Amino acid sequence: MQSELEGHAVEVEQALGGAPQRVGWFRFHFDDQRWEWSEQVQRMHGYEPGTVTPTTELVLEHKHPNDRRAVKKTIDDMLISRRPFSTRHRIVDTHGTVHQVVVVGDQLTDHHGAVIGTQGYYVDITPTPDRAREEMITARVAEITEQRAVIEQAKGMLMLVYGLDEDTAFDLLRWRSQSSNVKLRRLAEILIERFRNARDDAISSRSVFDHALLSDDAAQNGDGAASPVAN
Repeated sequence: MQSELEGHAVEVEQALGGAPQRVGWFRFHFDDQRWEWSEQVQRMHGYEPGTVTPTTELVLEHKHPNDRRAVKKTIDDMLISRRPFSTRHRIVDTHGTVHQVVVVGDQLTDHHGAVIGTQGYYVDITPTPDRAREEMITARVAEITEQRAVIEQAKGMLMLVYGLDEDTAFDLLRWRSQSSNVKLRRLAEILIERFRNARDDAISSRSVFDHALLSDDAAQNGDGAASPVAN
């Protein structure tokens, strides 16, 4: 039975694209409240394999203080209902490192089919440093892309209205940002809104666009100091 659990743990790890030691099995016997942890689960909690005998008290001791009460309730309910369960919570290992885990348990039965406990898997879903850094970079790239899109739209409007080339249109935007003390992206948003509102009137006169671009009240709608780059 243990080898079957280990085999399933490997399958879960592969399915989740997990790194080694991020998936392990456990078993909990109801009558004597005896726990078994695989080597991987022992390491998740900060122990070298074979150096710890898990108990219900130890299991709860390793739960994050803010999650401990909910996990205890899950264990108490499991002892009464004897049904499968799943939970997502945090554990704190012996080094004080917090791990985010998903624990999934199924019924453990004897050869007569009677439910005598639960068995299942711990899955450590804590973001790795590389993964966290990748997510941060991805979010930042998305933010910069969004900012550039607004600036590009405002620049395109200036090119269309005033017949400017791309570099000159950007220089004009940057100069207006500095002179009005409004961040470049915020200025672009203001100009886009003003240009859209000015379109009908501007059919007969480009001076409406001139006012939209050069009006000093742009600074009143700003959100901080100007910058020559997208902020």
